[in-house]
Amino acid sequence: MTGLDGTHAAASVVALHCSLGSGRQWTKLAAALGATPFMTPDISGYGVAACGRDWPRTLDGEIARLEPWLAKASGPIHLVGHSYGGAIAFRLATTSPYTRRIRSLTLIEPVLPTLLRDVPADARLYDRFARIAQIVSQDIFDGAVLEAVEAFTAFWAGSGPREQFSPSGRLRMIEQADKLPYDFNAALDLDGVAATARALRVPTLVMSGGLSPYVTQRIVAKLAALIDGAELRHLPAAGHMLPVTHADRVNPEILRHIWRAEELAKLELAADAGPADTAPATVQPAGSAQPHLVFRRGFN
Repeated sequence: MTGLDGTHAAASVVALHCSLGSGRQWTKLAAALGATPFMTPDISGYGVAACGRDWPRTLDGEIARLEPWLAKASGPIHLVGHSYGGAIAFRLATTSPYTRRIRSLTLIEPVLPTLLRDVPADARLYDRFARIAQIVSQDIFDGAVLEAVEAFTAFWAGSGPREQFSPSGRLRMIEQADKLPYDFNAALDLDGVAATARALRVPTLVMSGGLSPYVTQRIVAKLAALIDGAELRHLPAAGHMLPVTHADRVNPEILRHIWRAEELAKLELAADAGPADTAPATVQPAGSAQPHLVFRRGFN
């Protein structure tokens, strides 16, 4: 995307948090980005958006609630999403009015369980996720909110140690747990993830932690195989909350990915504005696989 004077347009970074979280989880990423325009909206039901009970039941509904924030980004968008925020980011980058403005996409353990539903080898993982969704939702409907939060946090701890929350942090989760059934419903409602991922032509980085629930590790691995030119990063010693607990490892990768996407956009702009004898076929549009710019590797 170019500015009104034909120059390379400045881009904004938009980061979407996990369930029971808030935009504050991206504090360290904000510091790493420096002066880059950065927005960390609270997803409906959380943070400053916790008021009310008329919450969306679909990812499209979540995007509609984010519209006032997204409208503030006047140029291209580098989109980052973690967990449930990753599911929203995937939908936003693939099937929304903002699709053409996404310059890069970073998905950190996005909750896209239906990607596993139709493959027999992965169906057990989908079933496990659907069961925990039912358990947590039923506990909340029965008024057993503390039990719901315990089941939710135990599931996301994966094979790692249980996270220790402060009394105020646990109270905040209990107060906002009523939104969880809506988040589960929205994630389980999304169809056609595999086909949509295959069609994605945005520079994409996917990340996972080795101590996370295997369901999200598998989702990340499958997305990396489906999305053209996707970069995969895996932190064996990290859990599901890796953008918070391992920000020192995660944030540099996000910044590097954004930089590469910016370089691709500049190449595209240069090709459009280049002399007639320059062969444009040698420059691929942003989002296409370029062997010299795309790397697939994990953390050691």
